[in-house]
Amino acid sequence: MQKETLIDFGGEESLLCGGEQQLYINSLSSREMESLTAICDTFLPSVDVDISGASDTGIVDFFRSSASMARTPERLGGLMSERLNHPKKWLIRMALWMLSTYIGTLILCGRRCLTTDFPFVLTFSQLPQQKKEEILLSWSTSCFHLLRMLFKAMKLLTMLVFFTQVDEKNENLSWKAIGYPGPDPDFKTQKEQRHKRNGEGNGKSKDEQVIDEKEELLGPLYRGIINLKYPRETVVDDLRRRGFPVSVCTKNTKPPAGLSNCPSFIIHCDAVVVGSGSGGGVVAGVLATAGYKVIVLEKGNYFARSNLSLLEGPSMDQMYLSGGMFATDDMGVAMLAGSTVGGGSAINWSASIKTPHHVLDEWSNQYELELFDSKLYREAMDVVCNKMGVQSEVLEEGLNNAVLRKGCQELGYPVNNIPRNSTADHYCGWCCLGCKDGRKKGTSETWLVDLVDSGNGAILPGCDAFKVLNRRKNGRDRKRATGIAFQFECKGRKEICVVESRVTVVACGALSTPTLLKRSGLKNPNVGKNLHLHPVTMAWGYFPDNPGFLGVEKKSFEGGIMTVMSTVVANLGKSGYGAVLQTPSLHPGMFSGLMPWLSGADIKRRMCRFSRTAHLFALARDRGSGTVNSPNSISYQLESGDEQNLQKGLEKILRILAAAGAEEIGTHHNKGNSINAKEATSDEFEKFVKEESSRPLRKLSTPISSAHQMGSCRMGVDPRKSVVNQMGETWEVEGLFIADTSVFPTALGVNPMVTVQAISYCTAQSVLEVLRRKKSK
Repeated sequence: MQKETLIDFGGEESLLCGGEQQLYINSLSSREMESLTAICDTFLPSVDVDISGASDTGIVDFFRSSASMARTPERLGGLMSERLNHPKKWLIRMALWMLSTYIGTLILCGRRCLTTDFPFVLTFSQLPQQKKEEILLSWSTSCFHLLRMLFKAMKLLTMLVFFTQVDEKNENLSWKAIGYPGPDPDFKTQKEQRHKRNGEGNGKSKDEQVIDEKEELLGPLYRGIINLKYPRETVVDDLRRRGFPVSVCTKNTKPPAGLSNCPSFIIHCDAVVVGSGSGGGVVAGVLATAGYKVIVLEKGNYFARSNLSLLEGPSMDQMYLSGGMFATDDMGVAMLAGSTVGGGSAINWSASIKTPHHVLDEWSNQYELELFDSKLYREAMDVVCNKMGVQSEVLEEGLNNAVLRKGCQELGYPVNNIPRNSTADHYCGWCCLGCKDGRKKGTSETWLVDLVDSGNGAILPGCDAFKVLNRRKNGRDRKRATGIAFQFECKGRKEICVVESRVTVVACGALSTPTLLKRSGLKNPNVGKNLHLHPVTMAWGYFPDNPGFLGVEKKSFEGGIMTVMSTVVANLGKSGYGAVLQTPSLHPGMFSGLMPWLSGADIKRRMCRFSRTAHLFALARDRGSGTVNSPNSISYQLESGDEQNLQKGLEKILRILAAAGAEEIGTHHNKGNSINAKEATSDEFEKFVKEESSRPLRKLSTPISSAHQMGSCRMGVDPRKSVVNQMGETWEVEGLFIADTSVFPTALGVNPMVTVQAISYCTAQSVLEVLRRKKSK
């Protein structure tokens, strides 16, 4: 039985590997696939060019390989069929069908598809490569929004799939050419040593070896994980052994209030927490440590450190919301959000910045929220920072951060170390795909460990909470939360279960919490409104791998992801509505999706410089806001003032890159302009910087990204303008608390991990008071 448990839990590792396991079923028609294949091969064709100095067969093979030769269209077709849930997907599929017809190609491609031979029009797949490239470029700058959207979507998806897909050996045909090792080589060595150590047994008995292997393989949370893939009887027995009363339902059982169908079983506890990230994880750990029985429901899967693969494609597919393919309705902003045990804290970039003073002043004075001027909140920030081991020392810096630091120092711009929830020697650029050694202290290494160690908690991964159960009691106008209904998949079928609790905490994140509340019948018009995204835009600089250039031994994907930042355009002395300058984590898939595309040959040349192309970004504290309409529909418009702040940030970034020694610099604008910063005259350089930083960022001309979403269920003192009060409890439903970034009154302006944990810690104290009052009755 122990061996079966080990295999079942360890089997999650296969979800993060490549090969045939990552192929989704392709349901696109033959016509759609004809066009999709042609588009993929237009973006990434087989290039027959003279590659000077290309004695390396990896580079030659890369240039001669096309997307279809790598089976990228088939993989992309599967993703579009099963994984992509964007509301405009039907338009993309319709465009693919149209491009397989003469009339449709004429409508979408214009005169470029005309020929002198009957029937005088060619379909897209019949056109020569040069014509197809011209058509795609025309879409990127078209006056028709839908064509710009089509270009952006197809480019991003094609690049992401091609540069992240792996074979059975977990390798990609481009990696050798672009200087990328795939997963962290140190992590590969660790895994090999672990397997060898486990195989030797070190003189221990077979049972002891199994226990040791289980501890090492499954990580610090395995004792608290409930595997819902087991038969119902096994799951129920497991929950009961952990001290949770469970009622098994039959056909004659009356469904709980709010459900039409009877669930498989009902779990009884003091508190149920939906979400295990920086909000839910904190609340769950605090409540369980205080002695209350806590169930944590997590939509994503659980991946222990040793089960990680650090492969970009499979890891994004399994650990990010919608597989990392999430965007606003108009494709204006691409969004990244965690969806795994530990939430965003499992895949974020370690930045652990306390709530800025100007933000605290704004929230406490302008929004009249006394919490943010209280001793409790100050203590909360210290508690969460201590729990995560936050510190600011950096022993060694990666290329991106070294560039930002040097450029700022050369120009006299302010530059400071970023506090991180990892050790000073944590030189790892793969933490966006999970932390390989646990030195990044996300909730799965801190608060959730407290939950498990207390003996009072259980974590149920792979659960989709679809309704907060609530009812009126004793004629009250205000409803009271009674628990959560959730579903999960077991052996190919959907199971519905219920957690009945004394308090309910929703911590699904700012993109998902509003949807759950709306599905649960909440009518507060503020639910889903006031969404802020911290819009981000980037610029790049190429540093040749030659002596005399900065950090000749460093690679763009290595080192701590964020160790330094600049506030040169943050406007801290006034409103605080400006932009901070930081560094991203870009592995080949995301890098290729962001870089400008001018031709198939051009993008391959750009990718061959991947490992020495540094990126910096400007992140705006946005006044503009959007709305969460449904699970897959987000509307958001970049406000002109936010656009201007990003443009100011871009202007500084281009100067920083040049000052740090970049040979060539450029932005991600569709035109793909760049300049040799070493050879350009002063006038040429100034003209380039001015023109490129002043280009419009809206209308899909430049990629805009977001890794921070907040404010969609904001906290306030007026029920007409907010969703929760200062205790984190909803105005509408008693006993229903929200503990994630959705409660932020405004955009924060910096990385939100410390702020959301501090607010959630305060909310947990309020929940404790409620539980104590109910217990005393």
